[in-house]
Amino acid sequence: MEKNVTVYSTPTCPFCIRAKQYLKDNNIKFAEHDVGSNPEKAQEMIKKSGQMGVPVVDIDGSIVIGFDKEKIGSMLGI
Repeated sequence: MEKNVTVYSTPTCPFCIRAKQYLKDNNIKFAEHDVGSNPEKAQEMIKKSGQMGVPVVDIDGSIVIGFDKEKIGSMLGI
């Protein structure tokens, strides 16, 4: 079953770029929100994660702070 994945990021964040590339490399579809240019999505991210840092990956409501490859892979079964 396909999981609902959302990545909150900024265009210049190297860990954000790596997280999104990891998902793309594994053919995982995800929604992407640039919190640098979208204050509403930034507030949504902070409310979900309690964090202001990026990336924040939301996998079916479970939050991963930063690019934690092992945790993301485990949660997605990859």
